[in-house]
Amino acid sequence: MKVLGVETSCDETSAAVVRDGGEILSNVVSSQVALHRAYGGVVPELASRNHLQLIDSVIEQALDEARTPIDEIDAVAATYGPGLASSLLIGLNAAKGVAFAASKPFVGINHMEAHLYSPLLADAPANALPMVSLIVSGGHTILAHAVAIGKHEILGQTVDDAAGEAFDKVAKLLGLGYPGGPEIEKLAERGNPTAIDFPRSMLHDGTYNFSFSGLKTSVLYFLRKNPQHSVADVCASFQEAVVDVLVGKVVRAATELEVKTVSVSGGVSINRRLREKLGAECARRGLQLLLAPPKLCTDNAAMIAALAYHKLQCGRHSDYSLEIAPSMGLGVSS
Repeated sequence: MKVLGVETSCDETSAAVVRDGGEILSNVVSSQVALHRAYGGVVPELASRNHLQLIDSVIEQALDEARTPIDEIDAVAATYGPGLASSLLIGLNAAKGVAFAASKPFVGINHMEAHLYSPLLADAPANALPMVSLIVSGGHTILAHAVAIGKHEILGQTVDDAAGEAFDKVAKLLGLGYPGGPEIEKLAERGNPTAIDFPRSMLHDGTYNFSFSGLKTSVLYFLRKNPQHSVADVCASFQEAVVDVLVGKVVRAATELEVKTVSVSGGVSINRRLREKLGAECARRGLQLLLAPPKLCTDNAAMIAALAYHKLQCGRHSDYSLEIAPSMGLGVSS
């Protein structure tokens, strides 16, 4: 079964064709990072306007690269939330139009749920599930327990800033570019991660929730008190504090739930220090670690199409009346 997926939840216009939920035939992603860099963040009006200009050509390119004409597509899927309302509308309506015109089933997909299962696209072993899964991005930091595809529960999530949001805000405090994550990571390689003892908020509070707002404030106060600071040391120390909390919570959850597989997804999962430290901890504890390749960590339509396949296998599809849900969370499936 070939599924055409469409993703426009934020500032990437993406379309992909995936066969049988695992074989990626194409995955076209048009990024708007350069467009929004001058504003230090995503401008919704610019994002939606760009989606509108690109969506048709991106879908056509995905079909061409997959060497699959639309009449050979078995279903069409699109993100309906969470995300920017004006951006979601473009992709969802485009996908509905394609599905209706081609008389194909249509499936609306929760963007966060697609992230949750995206590491399974990377040649995951048959015994991957159940797993403890960390979704860490610019807008979300969620820890979940996935028993099977479509069967999961939320263990904890951020109570304020997401990890990626904290990276962006600290980068702005330091006068670095947007997006902040890659800029901080690059400078952190030259810094000392133990130079500044930034707080590890909620690391030992007994819950699986996260908090990064206090860490950001701590960086702000440090910069005010230390005008001659080393930017590299600040970056390295800040990054280490974030990574310590993420790794600590994930490993504790896997241990307490007696789960042998850990997965990480979302844009922040590209961070090399996070991958390095989590990899070392998992190896030390005998845990299997699943990490999606970088191209599947940021927003992409391949993960949308892949999850749609599994929904269809369970007999699930969506009505054309499905509306966007900009503020929806991961939710609980069973």
